[in-house]
Amino acid sequence: MSGSRGLVVVVEDDAPIADVERLYLVDAGFTVHVSRDGLDGLAAIRSFAPVAAVVDVGLPGIDGVELCRRLRAEDDWTPIVFATARDSEVDRVLGIELGGDDYVTKPFSARELAARVGALVRRSQLGQRATVLELGGLRLDTRARTVATPDGPVALTATEFDLLAFLVSSPGQVFGRAQLLAAVWGAADYRGTRTVDVHVAQLRGKLGPHLDLRTVRGVGYAAGAP
Repeated sequence: MSGSRGLVVVVEDDAPIADVERLYLVDAGFTVHVSRDGLDGLAAIRSFAPVAAVVDVGLPGIDGVELCRRLRAEDDWTPIVFATARDSEVDRVLGIELGGDDYVTKPFSARELAARVGALVRRSQLGQRATVLELGGLRLDTRARTVATPDGPVALTATEFDLLAFLVSSPGQVFGRAQLLAAVWGAADYRGTRTVDVHVAQLRGKLGPHLDLRTVRGVGYAAGAP
């Protein structure tokens, strides 16, 4: 029977870890499809259009980063949580820059992973009625989760969109990095503020001159003029 919260694709070659992830995600209300290698996982995400995917970085076939890169190149923005044994900021930042939405570092709590996936899915499904936010040349539709600029639409990851919408919804207000972590990621105690900086850099790279996003030195960020 299908879980009421939708399907999650787990791409993990370690069978015991995959089984634990599946059990906790099912307990959280999701249906789960498990793939054992990167190519099979890529095909599953393309075929099933899941509400989210949990992707190990070190996979046979193609690794998790390449899987994510191929999806984003196809304009597929399925929310992705990376699971990685590479406990270095370089690997975490690389995953984010290539379109990942969140990450957990092994060994991790399967309960925490399920909570992260749940939070990511909730954010990506927010907006039961159309809400349009505008700032300068940007136009955000929070129901359709689209961003338009005078040059045309721009594709964002789920987390990039959430961060942008949060800032644009309070134009001129300065938010500290810890505030943004708590508001957008749902917690501020398990990752460094570098995560926020990387996502801001990604937004600036994608939206260019259409994004009026100020850096307030020693404090954080604000969208629009003070």
